[in-house]
Amino acid sequence: MKKFLVLFLLMVSGAVFASPVEVDYADGVYHIVLSGDKVKKQIEFVSSSNLITNKEAHNNAEAILTINAGFFDPENQKTTSYIVNDYQTVEDPIFNENLMINPVTRRNLRSILNRTEFRVLDCDSKLKYEIAPHNAKVDFLCSIKTSAQAGPQLLPNLRLEEEFFIVKDEDGNVIRESASVLHKTPRTLIGLKSLEKGAQEVHIFIVTNEHPMDIYEARDLCAKYGLDSAMAFDGGSSTSLDYKKIHVVSTQESGDTGRALKSFMIVKKK
Repeated sequence: MKKFLVLFLLMVSGAVFASPVEVDYADGVYHIVLSGDKVKKQIEFVSSSNLITNKEAHNNAEAILTINAGFFDPENQKTTSYIVNDYQTVEDPIFNENLMINPVTRRNLRSILNRTEFRVLDCDSKLKYEIAPHNAKVDFLCSIKTSAQAGPQLLPNLRLEEEFFIVKDEDGNVIRESASVLHKTPRTLIGLKSLEKGAQEVHIFIVTNEHPMDIYEARDLCAKYGLDSAMAFDGGSSTSLDYKKIHVVSTQESGDTGRALKSFMIVKKK
């Protein structure tokens, strides 16, 4: 009886104290898994009026986990990605004058504004995740609690041309590239995996400069883990991760606090 009681208590304590955040590292890639319903309430996408580092955002929020999120213009420090927090749009790229006056981006504004985003949806007080183009409508009785746009979508289909990350000429040759999608670089990736009974896992990959990837390799990495949908956040020199004593920036140089950024995904302590 005593052995049974001890075993029962161990099982209960394991269930109670099991962390919703798991972090593994192998071959230059950090693999983070967010699981369970509780963590859905802890996820927020936040932005800063002034550019700050991932570590600063992490410390300011007293977060468990912080990674970089949307695209931004370092010249005027304004967003080029939509950010929603607490059901309100807190960053809107249509107010970025550099995006609007540039003749190339202005001609392709519809594609840029409809880039893919990661959402936490509130569906009649039940939270769930979704990865979808910005203009995709949410299900009936659902609203976007928090979200961050970046791109491109990786799974189920790679949307490079549709989201204006590459432009091809009449012969199919790439004549324009954005976000270094065709080059090997550090990357921040996020995806969803469906489990039994409608449960979902969030999978995040921080691809460091020890194993840089082009966007096709990034897509294949997400597919390897059986993700149903996946997308990229801002990458390259923006790639950042803070979790417990782990501090990762794209350079991986000791003491480097990383690039100053606009928006972040945080997992709060409560």
